[in-house]
Amino acid sequence: MPYTPIVGTLGYVWDTVTDRVLLVHRTARASDDHLGKYNGLGGKLEADEDVASGMMREIAEEALLTVTHMTLRGTVSWPGFGPNLEDWLGFVFLVTAWSGQAPERNDEGTLHWVERSRLLGKPSAEPLPMWDGDRYFLPLVFDSDPRQFHGFMPYHQGQPSAWSFRRL
Repeated sequence: MPYTPIVGTLGYVWDTVTDRVLLVHRTARASDDHLGKYNGLGGKLEADEDVASGMMREIAEEALLTVTHMTLRGTVSWPGFGPNLEDWLGFVFLVTAWSGQAPERNDEGTLHWVERSRLLGKPSAEPLPMWDGDRYFLPLVFDSDPRQFHGFMPYHQGQPSAWSFRRL
C-alpha cells in the first residue's frame, strides 16, 4: 500500500547569542490536537510550494519573521500520529538568521523564547510539556553533525512506539 502522508514543516528558530529557541505554546483553541504543548513553528505544505518556501511561509505567518538563513536538519516520518492517527512526513529545519520581531502570541497560542537546555531536557532544566517523540529527534536538530538525519517514529495510542534514524 502506498504511503501517502500529510507533508509538513517544523522549524526551530534559534538565537545563538542567547541560546534560546522560539516556540509556540499551543493554548488558543480547545479543539487543538496539540493543546497545552510547546512546539516549533510550522504546518502543512501547500500544493504550490516547495518545502523551503513552506517553512519560510509558516514562520512568517506564525511569528512575523522573515527567514534569511535556515538549514534542513532532517526528516521524520510519523505514521499514526495524534488523535486522528494521521500519517505525517515532516521536514525539520533550524533557522539561525531572520529579520523582524516575533509578537507575544499568534492564532495558535503564546510565543516564547525558551532556553535550549529546557527544550533538550537537560537534567538541570525543568522539562517542557511537548510531544514525547520530540525528545528523540531534537538533539539531532541542534547537534554539530552536519549530516541530515532521516527518522522513523510510528505512534501507537498517542505515544511513539519506536524510533530509528539514519544520517546522510
